[in-house]
Amino acid sequence: MLKVVTLNFAVLGDSIAYGQGASRPADTIGARLAADLGIPTDVRVFAVPGADSRGLATQVQRAAAAKPDVALIIIGANDLTHFVPPQRAATLLGDAVRTLRDTGAEVVVAPAPDLSVVPWVPQQMRLAVQAGSRLLRQEQTRAAEAAGARIADISGSSASAFAADRRLFSADHFHPSSAGYAVIAAALAPTVRAAAAARVR
Repeated sequence: MLKVVTLNFAVLGDSIAYGQGASRPADTIGARLAADLGIPTDVRVFAVPGADSRGLATQVQRAAAAKPDVALIIIGANDLTHFVPPQRAATLLGDAVRTLRDTGAEVVVAPAPDLSVVPWVPQQMRLAVQAGSRLLRQEQTRAAEAAGARIADISGSSASAFAADRRLFSADHFHPSSAGYAVIAAALAPTVRAAAAARVR
C-alpha cells in the first residue's frame, strides 16, 4: 500500500463510464466519485462511448501508462447489444483487470447492467433481456474476481430505481440522465471508497 498525496483515478469502459447523457461534467460517474472520496483526486477518463469488452485492451494500455491508484471499469451494456458471447466478454474483462492489477492499481468492476429496464425494450422481450444481462454479469464477475478485481454489482438497486423512475434516463431513453448518474455513483461509492482506502492508508 502506498501513501499518496493525490489519488490517480482512471475510469474505463463504455458510454456510462464516459458520462454520455449527463447535463454537465460534474454529474458524470468519475466526477461524482472523486467528490465523494473527499481527498485530492485526479480523474482521467479513458472510456469510449459505444465500447464493448473488445475495446478494453486499448483503453487499458493508455490507462496503465498513467499509473492509476484506482481504476474503475464499467462495461457490459454494449456487449449485450453487440451480441458479444458472454464468455468472450468475460475473458477480455479478466485480461483487462489483470493488466491493471499488474501496475499496482486497485480495480473496481461494475459488470453488465440489467438492460430489461430500458424504456425501448419491448415488454415481451424483457424477461429474455433480463436473463441475458444476468448471464453476462455472472460470467464477468467470475472472471474479474479471479483476476483480482473488487466487484460493484449495482444491477439490483440501480435497475429497480431506473425501472421506477423514467427521469433517470436521458432524452435518448437509453443513457442515464444526471439524476441517473447520481443513483449509479451512489451505488458504486462504497466499493470505490474501499479501493481508495487500500491505496492511501
